[in-house]
Amino acid sequence: MKDTENATAKLRLSFGIAAILLLLAEVLIALFVHDRFVRPYLGDVLVVILLYCVIRAVKPKGIRRLPLYLLLFAVAVEATQAVGLVRLLGLESSRFLCTLMGTAFSWWDILCYAAGCFVCLLPEWWLRKGAVR
Repeated sequence: MKDTENATAKLRLSFGIAAILLLLAEVLIALFVHDRFVRPYLGDVLVVILLYCVIRAVKPKGIRRLPLYLLLFAVAVEATQAVGLVRLLGLESSRFLCTLMGTAFSWWDILCYAAGCFVCLLPEWWLRKGAVR
């Protein structure tokens, strides 16, 4: 039992560290990168991986199909952009909320979110193979 608890604690710590590093990368991208690839595409891939790591840091096992759920969530957020939710809520003046919620629908964003979810399948496969019990 003690070995299982130690393995779970190490797993949580690993996902937590990854989440912190990804959050730092996302903040740096948002603040300092204004190009046509990293910010619009790589940033969208990383945000899904960041969410995955945050959830796995809290609950390292037991949520089957987490990458799929994250993809559905990301698509739902993108759908709010399609209907102009930021504008409808009158939040256009908040740069932070516009960045967080997004303001423009894009099929490319959905593709990037799917790529991020695909990357998340690797640790899922690793967890299911019994690398951590």
